[in-house]
Amino acid sequence: MFTSVLMIEKALTSADVEFVTTLHGDEAVAFHVLLQPRGDQADRLLRAIDDVALGEIDEAAREGDTPEGDAAAGQGEQALEVSLLALRASGSAAEGRLIEDHPLDALKTLVDEVEADEVIVLTDPHYVEEFFHRDWASRARHKVGVPVLKLFSHSKV
Repeated sequence: MFTSVLMIEKALTSADVEFVTTLHGDEAVAFHVLLQPRGDQADRLLRAIDDVALGEIDEAAREGDTPEGDAAAGQGEQALEVSLLALRASGSAAEGRLIEDHPLDALKTLVDEVEADEVIVLTDPHYVEEFFHRDWASRARHKVGVPVLKLFSHSKV
């Protein structure tokens, strides 16, 4: 069985589930999902810039209304559970957890624990971080010791 660590930031859509579960053809895949709840206020400006770059001005204006940090943990738990149920419904083995410490440390630990074959980072576009190679996938490539695939979510939830 192929083992993938799937790093996400929101609930998977049905299109996302189909995308990641068909990457390896008919080979069985076990997913170990890490979900990073929304960060602290320092991330808010970067998300607003991404929204503007995507032409989503209304989203940029609403960034201040979205729970951050500890207040986002409940939503994160719910998004993780929805994602795990969707992966299991597709026939894949899936387990997961919220990221509580530094995301890349949690990723490296999980990759080592489960002896992962790959890491898939599935997020919305983050233009500022990607431009400076500070996004999760770029940074993970130097840390985890397995191939890292960066994919963009198919739609917003």
